[in-house]
Amino acid sequence: MKLYDLALSGHAHRARLFLSLVGADYATVPVDLAGGEHKSPAFLKINPFGQVPVLDDDGTIIPDSNAILIYVAKKLGRTDWLPEDPEGAARVQRWLSVAAGPIAFGPAAARLVTVFGASFRPDEVIARAHAILALVEAELSARDWLAAAHPTIADVALYSYIVAAPEGNVDLAPYPAIRAWLSRIEELPGFLPFPKTEAGLSAA
Repeated sequence: MKLYDLALSGHAHRARLFLSLVGADYATVPVDLAGGEHKSPAFLKINPFGQVPVLDDDGTIIPDSNAILIYVAKKLGRTDWLPEDPEGAARVQRWLSVAAGPIAFGPAAARLVTVFGASFRPDEVIARAHAILALVEAELSARDWLAAAHPTIADVALYSYIVAAPEGNVDLAPYPAIRAWLSRIEELPGFLPFPKTEAGLSAA
């Protein structure tokens, strides 16, 4: 497997993290977004949306980080990470939707402002971040993992942008259940950390 990748992308880290957690054999192919490589004709052939990550599994091309999580879990038969029963699958899908919606428009967007210079209004995206984090905190106050009694791809999908939220000036101090959950993920065999930047609350 080859993963077209950007080290500081939370979406790309989401894919790298899961590939590492399941012990998949893969290689990363760095994509120079600053240089516009993601908009080149060659890259647009594999992902017309011009986004990373993209997984190339011996010619099977899977764009989108959440789609990669599903593909890898299905390919490797990892029903522990992606349940096959209707209720279990639905519980996971709920959180994949949260990752693609409120997380992307909250903590991820806040980090885009400080790390990549995005033009979002900081007050708006920080407020959105705290709104979704309060909901996640409530869920994790009652259980160790988001979608099951054990980690699933739901936890992987939310981890990267939540752990990096302070880089977008989103303080995690009010969320003890979230911070404990982050620690549980970081203790899993095969865990791969998200590279940190000195931005926002994480600035030196």
